Amino acid sequence: MSNADPSGTPGAPVFGGTTGQPLDPAWKRTVASFTAYLDAQAAVDFLSDQEFPVERVSIVGFDVRTVEDVSGRLTKGTAALRGLAGGAWFGLLAGLLFSLFVPGVVWIGIILTALALGALWGALFGFLGHVATGGRRDFTSVQSLQAGRYELQVEAEYATRAEQILARRSS
Repeated sequence: MSNADPSGTPGAPVFGGTTGQPLDPAWKRTVASFTAYLDAQAAVDFLSDQEFPVERVSIVGFDVRTVEDVSGRLTKGTAALRGLAGGAWFGLLAGLLFSLFVPGVVWIGIILTALALGALWGALFGFLGHVATGGRRDFTSVQSLQAGRYELQVEAEYATRAEQILARRSS
């Protein structure tokens, strides 16, 4: 089954997804452009405060790039500590689940044992995982997506009203 308009009319919207919204970008018009996402977000917030139907608005990022901020050096010791922490959490969860089926105060021993085993195995796997990379990635980092500019796009029938509201904001 095709998403196209059954009438075959050129320029008719193509609908899709779970919302039934038009997929054709021609059905939206750019009403504002920003260099910072927070400015685009503030503009949508202003439209919302003016009781504009913000479900008709999209913030579209252009010139998207990946930015990786290096946050520190990764040594065998820090890899083992990270593994220890992750393993301890897993052990705690497993211990809590197993302790539900044990009568009396034995549950405390089960939780502590699972926590210790999880921490031990986590540290071991963290250390061995880092050694296995052979020093090819001896740093930690945080990746993010950033856009060069953000456009506020509004469905065509609401675009003029959005432009008028946003003009009041900047004056």
